Amino acid sequence: MADNKSKSRDAIIQQDMQDLHKLGYAQQLFREMGGFSNFAISFSIISILTGAILLYGYGLGFAGPVINTYGWPLVSFFVLCIAASMAELASAYPTAGGLYFWAHRLGGFRWAWVTAWFNMLGQIMITAGIDFAAAIYIAGAMNRIMGTGFDTTNTMTMVIVMIIIMIPQVLINIFGIKLTARLSDFSVWWHIGGVAIMVLLLVIFGKFKNEFGFLFQSQVTVVPNDIAYAFVAGPFTFDSLMMKIPGMSSLYAASGLMLAFTLGLLQAQWTYTGYDASAHVAEETVMARLNSAWGVFLSVAVSSIVGYIMLVTLTLHIPNGLAGIADVIDGANSPAVLYIIYQNFDARIFSDIIAVIIGVAMWLCGLSSITSMSRMWYAFARDNGMPGSNLIKQIHPRLRTPVWAIIITCALAVLLTVYSVVYSVIVAVSTTALYLAYGIPIFLNLRNKLGKKGEFTTPKTAPWSLRGFGPVINVIALLWIVFITILFSIPPNELAGWSIIILALFMFIYWQLDAKKRFKGPTPTDESELRRIEAELAKIAHGAD
Repeated sequence: MADNKSKSRDAIIQQDMQDLHKLGYAQQLFREMGGFSNFAISFSIISILTGAILLYGYGLGFAGPVINTYGWPLVSFFVLCIAASMAELASAYPTAGGLYFWAHRLGGFRWAWVTAWFNMLGQIMITAGIDFAAAIYIAGAMNRIMGTGFDTTNTMTMVIVMIIIMIPQVLINIFGIKLTARLSDFSVWWHIGGVAIMVLLLVIFGKFKNEFGFLFQSQVTVVPNDIAYAFVAGPFTFDSLMMKIPGMSSLYAASGLMLAFTLGLLQAQWTYTGYDASAHVAEETVMARLNSAWGVFLSVAVSSIVGYIMLVTLTLHIPNGLAGIADVIDGANSPAVLYIIYQNFDARIFSDIIAVIIGVAMWLCGLSSITSMSRMWYAFARDNGMPGSNLIKQIHPRLRTPVWAIIITCALAVLLTVYSVVYSVIVAVSTTALYLAYGIPIFLNLRNKLGKKGEFTTPKTAPWSLRGFGPVINVIALLWIVFITILFSIPPNELAGWSIIILALFMFIYWQLDAKKRFKGPTPTDESELRRIEAELAKIAHGAD
């Protein structure tokens, strides 16, 4: 791979196709993405103008300004370890489906099946969460800007807005990866430029300016002990089972700021999801062994820097300092960031500009999430890993996109938000499911490497290599995944823990009754058959031209 710079684009694509053939797959998708586009799709899904914005009040309420000053860089460090561990695997196995295929090569078809289901369900939940939250934000922003009267508390109204938002996202994904890639590229500059505009306007024209020392102050506005005794699932409220464990109530009561700060870390952790997208579009990426790996890693690295600048600036402009935090997180003023923005400017045009920037960023985030989600489902269906695989794995012969995978996954994402009881589960469980999927192949790679058995990454098999630092970084990554899985499973996030348990039971039953009888993981296809598939698709494409 060292001489890639001297090769022509066609020669590099031929090398990518050979690499894909070695993994057992034909080149069915158009290979149109460059390195920047690959990075852009993951950066767009992380979307600091989505997660960090929507959850700003969440962390602030638990611990005050310190959750942004210390919490964001702390989470960013551990997520970078996870991203680096995944990037090395993406370099070794550059194929759509990413994590699922890695788990198969490293641990066999059972590990692959479990990884795929966690990843697949996590992605559809996170897409549902992104676009439903975007619907609420965009409707709320329109109410402020245009004086409309959308009821953002009405689930069915917001589902309709969500569908309107998703229709162009679906169409763009169907009609070609080239347009999707261009919009992902645009999304990077929109996010970075949007944050720059927000920061400059606040610094120059913002009315409220807190002292620098304000960043290091703490205030527990939302007391964990007050919300830990029950969890809500839509219209239903359940008593916490975990809080009945002897000693738990006293532990929560005595923990104070330490517990509040730890729970507040979820603000940053929720934001850092979806960067496996760079691996899922590997078959559409030129020089995939390097570009997919850099896409995974750099999307987190750049988001951590730009996101930190944004969060610190917003915190320095909270109206009325510590006394104003209660107003910022008040549900009547939601979203919290818009409250800060509209309070800071006498010239309403500045507030409206920032509101529009954030809304467009959220829409672009949803667009990229659909791309990643549909590729994961297509890849798993290609190996007959789910019901309806024959339909989901179909590629449109002219557009060369997984049309049915896109349509079916988006329809499921909408259905999951029709009932608020289900949507609350989506919000709670999506990150846990995704990070379990991230952790399984990292664990298998580390296990094989330390035991010197089976396949594992080396500088020879993975041009993007962690070399001797790999095992240490892998261990840090796995410990953090264990930590956040527990964190998402204790009050006030107990719902996520029970949801994962129910999901695991469902997967076990489905595996025993059906899947283990027919699923054997990715099945390599011989070279002549791969070339026949590619020639057939090329013939159809040329005929269409």
